[in-house]
Amino acid sequence: MSFKEETAARTAECESIISEFLPRREDFPYMERVIEAMNYSVLAGGKRLRPMFILETCRMYGGRVELAAPFMAALEMIHTYSLVHDDLPAMDNDLYRRGMLTTHARFGEGMAVLAGDGLLNLAYETAALAFDRARTPEETKAVIRALKVLSRNAGIYGMVGGQCADLTAEKHPERTDRETLLFIHRNKTSALIDSGFAIGAILAGAPEEDIKSLDKIAENTGVAFQIQDDILDVTGDSAVLGKQVGSDEKDGKVTWVTMYGLEKAAADVRALTEEALTLFDGLSAGNDFLRQLILSLVNRNS
Repeated sequence: MSFKEETAARTAECESIISEFLPRREDFPYMERVIEAMNYSVLAGGKRLRPMFILETCRMYGGRVELAAPFMAALEMIHTYSLVHDDLPAMDNDLYRRGMLTTHARFGEGMAVLAGDGLLNLAYETAALAFDRARTPEETKAVIRALKVLSRNAGIYGMVGGQCADLTAEKHPERTDRETLLFIHRNKTSALIDSGFAIGAILAGAPEEDIKSLDKIAENTGVAFQIQDDILDVTGDSAVLGKQVGSDEKDGKVTWVTMYGLEKAAADVRALTEEALTLFDGLSAGNDFLRQLILSLVNRNS
């Protein structure tokens, strides 16, 4: 099976698991519209990278997918809510994502806010279901630790903090330097990727040294992913990306590309990825597919 075929199979597996935890609109009178908006947002496509990271690290260390499944769905819900709110007129004001109307463009701003709120709350309800699937005291402790990672990385010490710094940087581009951009990328992007790597390993009982290395692998992967996103905003094809390109330049946003140029940005993506792969190769367990997945993020065109 080729890497492309393996990726498609794992994406389908992740989507099946995620769908299992989504609410059914017909089961909840008076809430049909917000549930429709929530499900529309989650099921609008995407790479499912973050739940896939949980799945693959869990398997890499011999963990149970049944225990990891609620966290896989929860992490994708958190990621999706962040995109729904990020697309709002008060934020990036985007009308299309993945070639489809954004949630606020389809359902209205108010319902989009509620859909994001609903997904964030449902994420924690869903993650907590892992307690019912724990078979041993050790697994229960692992679920508690995983919940702490999920919560911290999604909040002000992670993704929300990165988004806050990003909004501030947009208002004051003259103050945006390398350290600011790194802070934004490490928190806005890398934090949820770290949740993927760390949660799967924690639930599977991975060695502490490996979990520490996975944190750094996730950081590098997230920063490289975001810099590549900045590159694609300049060189990408809207039809392939499913969203408008050139928005960073139009908005006067400071990015790795505007700061260092395309050539340097591409070189930094490669360097960050090479370091991540070196650390990955030093782990006590291996996963060829996961290694290829990290590498593929460098050369992606969407």
